[in-house]
Amino acid sequence: MTIFTRIPKVDKILAWHGVRVLLARHPRPIVLAAIRATLDGLRAAARAGSLREEELEEALVVGCVEGEVARATALSLRRVVNGTGVVIHTNLGRSPLAERVRTQLEEIAFGYSNLEFDLEKGERGSRYSHVERLLCELTGAEAALVVNNNAAAVLLALSALAAGKEAIVSRGELVEIGGSFRIPDVMGQSGAILREVGTTNRTHPRDYRQALTPATGLLLKVHSSNFAVVGFTAEVGAADLVAIGREAGIPVMADTGSGCLLDLSRFGIRGEPTVQEFVAAGVDVVTFSGDKLLGGPQAGIIVGRQEFIGLLKKHPLLRALRIDKLTLAALEVTLRLYRDELQALTEIPTLRMLTASAPDLKARARSLVRRLRRTVPSTVTFALADGISQVGGGAYPLLELPTTLVAVDVEGLAPQEMEMRLRGGEVPVVGRINKGRFFLDVRTLLEVDIPLLAAALQTLAG
Repeated sequence: MTIFTRIPKVDKILAWHGVRVLLARHPRPIVLAAIRATLDGLRAAARAGSLREEELEEALVVGCVEGEVARATALSLRRVVNGTGVVIHTNLGRSPLAERVRTQLEEIAFGYSNLEFDLEKGERGSRYSHVERLLCELTGAEAALVVNNNAAAVLLALSALAAGKEAIVSRGELVEIGGSFRIPDVMGQSGAILREVGTTNRTHPRDYRQALTPATGLLLKVHSSNFAVVGFTAEVGAADLVAIGREAGIPVMADTGSGCLLDLSRFGIRGEPTVQEFVAAGVDVVTFSGDKLLGGPQAGIIVGRQEFIGLLKKHPLLRALRIDKLTLAALEVTLRLYRDELQALTEIPTLRMLTASAPDLKARARSLVRRLRRTVPSTVTFALADGISQVGGGAYPLLELPTTLVAVDVEGLAPQEMEMRLRGGEVPVVGRINKGRFFLDVRTLLEVDIPLLAAALQTLAG
C-alpha cells in the first residue's frame, strides 16, 4: 500500500469531530475548500517523497484544515504594528487617527446624522459645512472644500479653473509620486493644457511672464513631494507667483501635498511651508492631503478665495469625488484639535511621533525592552542601537530623524525568517532588516502596540 492510498478522503475528514466543529461555525463551502486545499498539500508532499505517516494522523490533518479555514475567513484589511520608523507610511495606512476621533466615528457610523441636513433651518444642507468654517479659521482662507484625496482635489481644481486653457507650471514640478500619479497626466485628464516653463533645476519669474498668452488660464505650483533637487537651483516662490498672476489677471493654484498646519521648525523639522503661508501669500486655490502631516483621515482639502472655491463647488465632478460621513467625522475632530497647538502636538499621533525627542525615544526604548523581557522567553534577546527615522508620505524627503532602534534576536532564527514570521502573524509586526539584524523603531510604536508585539514575539519564540 502506497502512502497515496492512506491519504484520507473528503467524506472521511468531514466525519471527524474537529471538522464537525468547524462546520458548526463556518459555511460548508469554506470548510470543503479548506479540506481540498489540505489534501492538495498532502498529495504534493507525497509526490515529492516528503510526506511522513504521522502527518496523516487525524489531529494533524484537522489542524491543517483549521489553518486553511482561518486564512479563508480572516479579514483582508488588518491592524499592523509599525516598527519601521516611517511615520507617514503609505503602505501601512499613513497617519493613525487621534484617539479622540474614536467616539465620534462610533456615534456617526452606527446611527443617522445631519450629514446633509441643516438642523436650524430644517432643510437640506451641505456636507462640506461641517468642516469649512474650521478650515477657514485655521488657514485664514475665505472658503474651503473637501474631496476624497489630494489627487482628486487637484483634478477638480484644474477641471474647474483651467479646462481648455493653458496651465503654466515649472518643469521641475512635473512630478510623479507613488502609484504612478503624474501631474502631466492629471492635467491632461482635467482638460487643462500643460505649458511647462524653466528647466529641471532652475525656473525664474521671467519664465512665467514670457509664457503668458491669451490662452493662459492658471499658474500652477506643485509640491516636489518625495524627491528634492539640490545644488544649483532656483524656483519661484508663492508670493512672486501671485504677483505675476495679479499683474496678468490669472488665478494661482498651489498643490502643497502634505498639508502642514503647524510650524515644526523648533523641533528641527524644517523645509515644509505651512498651508497658512500659501494662503497669506495670496494663492487663490491651495490643495493638500488630510492623512499626511495633518494627521487625519484620507481627504483632499481645498482652501482659497471664495470666488474660485465657489466654481469648484458647482463643478459636476464634485459629486463623484465627495467624501463620506466617516471621513468628515474624523476630519472635523482632527481639525478641532488644531485650535490648541499643544493639544494637537500631544494628541495627534503623527505630530507626536515626528516631534519626539532623541532622549525621550531612548527612554522609551529602554522601557520597551524591560517590559518585553518580563513577558517573552529568554530565547528572545534585545539590544539598543542608534538609528534614523523618516517622515514618509512625500514630506521632508531629505530629513533624517535621530531615533533609538531595538534589535531583536531569536535563538535559531535568521533575521529574514524572523521578519517573515512576524509579518505573517495574527497581528502582523513590520520592522526592518539592516546589516544582518532585525530592528524595531520605537518612534512609530504606539502604546497600544506593546501587548500585541509581546504576543507576537511569544508566538515566534514558541
